[in-house]
Amino acid sequence: MADITIQNVVASTAIGEELDLDEISSAFDEAEYEPEQFPGLVFRVKTPKTAALIFRSGKVVLTGAKSIADVETAIGIVCNELKAKGFNGIQDNPEITVQNIVSTAALDAELNLNAVAIGLGLENVEYEPEQFPGLIYRLKVPKVVLLLFGSGKLVVTGAKSADDARTAVDKISAELASLGLL
Repeated sequence: MADITIQNVVASTAIGEELDLDEISSAFDEAEYEPEQFPGLVFRVKTPKTAALIFRSGKVVLTGAKSIADVETAIGIVCNELKAKGFNGIQDNPEITVQNIVSTAALDAELNLNAVAIGLGLENVEYEPEQFPGLIYRLKVPKVVLLLFGSGKLVVTGAKSADDARTAVDKISAELASLGLL
């Protein structure tokens, strides 16, 4: 079966109650805060390379991670750095919720997307090549969206775990093979 590569993990958490983003921005050179542009402060972590969007409410959205372990590491770094600069009320081990895992895979075969659209059932796909070069296929279990391209490459989005992404790739591979399209 096709190997999957996680490209991005988006996760959220709450690290504290009310945060003073102006103070955090002043305390860290790497923090970007322009409230007239965006209500959150962007806190970049070098390793693992991620960006934490920190909001006044204490909520944080982390993007750019390549694994759930990287999410946990990056959130820990953010919390520790805030504590080290004297910000009080920062949680030690905040509960992290994975919102979305985006991954890619290659099926190692070119796809005739017109035949794929018909084979998978037109009610289950969106395929308008004049608008977008990929076929959009929504799986119910796991609840993910697959983008299939004529090159045989695909993108899985909406997964909540790496297992969901793997299951989705295995399912589409088996389905296409059973239809003689792979």
